[in-house]
Amino acid sequence: MLNLPVRSKQRLIIFTRYPEPGKTKTRLIPALGTVGAANLQREMTEHTIFQVQELQKVIDITVEVRFSGGDLQLMQDWLGSDLVYQSQGEGDLGSRMARSLFDAFQSGAENVIIIGTDCPGVNAQILTAAFEKLHAFDLVLGPAIDGGYYLIGLRQLIPELFVNIEWGTAQVFQKTVEIAQKLHLSYVNLLPLADVDRPEDLPIWEQAFAEEIKEI
Repeated sequence: MLNLPVRSKQRLIIFTRYPEPGKTKTRLIPALGTVGAANLQREMTEHTIFQVQELQKVIDITVEVRFSGGDLQLMQDWLGSDLVYQSQGEGDLGSRMARSLFDAFQSGAENVIIIGTDCPGVNAQILTAAFEKLHAFDLVLGPAIDGGYYLIGLRQLIPELFVNIEWGTAQVFQKTVEIAQKLHLSYVNLLPLADVDRPEDLPIWEQAFAEEIKEI
């Protein structure tokens, strides 16, 4: 159980990986090389953190970074010591997300959203809308164009949403919706957005990066 200072009942959990060459963004290594792929992971995570900092200017949330690879010191050296960090732990993606939700609700959170760092279209406006919708729906989903989802928001842990799913496939979003329907959950979908996972996705990131430079 995490001993987080619960400044807000709203929690945003960011799933990311420490940018170690050869162990991150592996599907992009043929196009970028090991160092280039790791640099992209670093830049996309920093882009996500920037958007979350913009969000914090608008609404009151507690932010937590769940990481894989590296260690606490490396994460703090990279992203700063003012963020809360926790290892994702063992298991598949579903197990790790369920664990993070369990910890969040156990520590007093009431509305929890998980995002990754692969979708540069996730911005403060989308995240604000997601938290607003979570007050009215049991489940908020951000569908990714590749068939997964870039965001999931819940008001309580619902373990069934994280088991018997083939993570990383094009059926993840649809399977999650089917489970929600069987459980009679009220749910709402956000705008579909594109992930950056493969070489052909790189223009999506280049456009988002250029827009962020303009904002700064």
